[in-house]
Amino acid sequence: MTEVAGICSDLLRIDTTNDGTPQGSGERLAAEHVAGLLAEVGIEPHIFESAPRRANVVARIPGNSPDALLMHGHLDVVPADPAEWRLHPFSGEIADGCVHGRGAVDMKGTLAMTLALVRDWARRGVRPRRDIVLAFLADEEATGDYGAKYAVTRHRDLFEGCTEAISESGGFSVQASPDVRVYPVAVGERGTAWMKVTAHGVPGHGSKPPVDNPVAEMCRALARIADHRWPVRLTPAVASLVEGLGKALGTTIDLDRLDEEAERLGRAGALFRGVIRNSANPTMLQAGYKVNVIPGTAEAHVDGRFLPGFQEEFLETVDRLLGPKITREFVSFGGGVASPTEGLFEELCAALVAEDPGGRPVPYVMTGGTDAKSFATIGIRGYGFAPLLLDPGLDYFGMFHGIDERVPVAGLEFGVRVLDRLLATPAA
Repeated sequence: MTEVAGICSDLLRIDTTNDGTPQGSGERLAAEHVAGLLAEVGIEPHIFESAPRRANVVARIPGNSPDALLMHGHLDVVPADPAEWRLHPFSGEIADGCVHGRGAVDMKGTLAMTLALVRDWARRGVRPRRDIVLAFLADEEATGDYGAKYAVTRHRDLFEGCTEAISESGGFSVQASPDVRVYPVAVGERGTAWMKVTAHGVPGHGSKPPVDNPVAEMCRALARIADHRWPVRLTPAVASLVEGLGKALGTTIDLDRLDEEAERLGRAGALFRGVIRNSANPTMLQAGYKVNVIPGTAEAHVDGRFLPGFQEEFLETVDRLLGPKITREFVSFGGGVASPTEGLFEELCAALVAEDPGGRPVPYVMTGGTDAKSFATIGIRGYGFAPLLLDPGLDYFGMFHGIDERVPVAGLEFGVRVLDRLLATPAA
């Protein structure tokens, strides 16, 4: 077993489930484990808690340039029901060439690649091209309040000199056709607007004609939200993605029929299907306390995402769909982020091609959100780059928050080699 697979397996055995409550399951044990792996090879870790057991780890590796690159990732994972899994989600078992467990892809596998790389550097005396700041953070799977948001507000000094960052959700292989393997490198992500919405009405007896039933009002509002067909909005980054895919596949992609084109292109189309428009999905609903009582309020939560530059249009549309009787408040909010497709982006693509000459890197925009939003608030440009060479049959997107999450051992080893090409000072 290679070191990267072993580190990944060990991390998966530490249950860092984040259920969205302030206490969660706590990331402290995982943070201490990571800190121990760093300290063991002479890299000094800095651990800090934002709340009891909500721990974060930051370390700096001096390089040949003080212009620093941030490599950040999250220690927490979403819940998993063992009854639904073939192998226990916190077993970290290595079987069928993969490391199995909740967080294998999202994103303890990436943390393992980072740790294996810097431990190898330390043992061999390798110095990176520039300062590297490592951040292993709590709470990304909720609001980030106990992780990245806390870090940038209370420990900003730890990120001194960082101008750019790499993290999850990019650099993985997609078999776009039998002959073409593309690597989407994330240059942006949609904004996040998690909202609590509330309907106020008149409480009364369930047997009487309602005066103003907030449950009914909420149901109508949520139906309008769920049924709304958001218009296509092609941002520059997504346009670059579509253009890059067309060139890689040797086809013309009709910009006026992107939904149909996404369907035609299969896995390649999935790269842009979710980022050509805003979205809003009702996800939680709470109302009432007894079957024969009309309550005074009804509440729901909506997961809203908006493209960079379309925040105002998104919120205006949501308010119109909710109607005048529904109020909203943000549970979590972060604007869309975008980074240039030159400079570091070109270096990321070159590192992939150096390890896989047949690969075709393309710019990519994430449908969801990451801690990159928090680091953007202190001027750090973020890229999604967690390089993985995947078996064409593995549904990478299905691994995120899905059952039987797993990552190929060979893919992790590939990622370590790509990161080494990207970051290490070339041998003289």
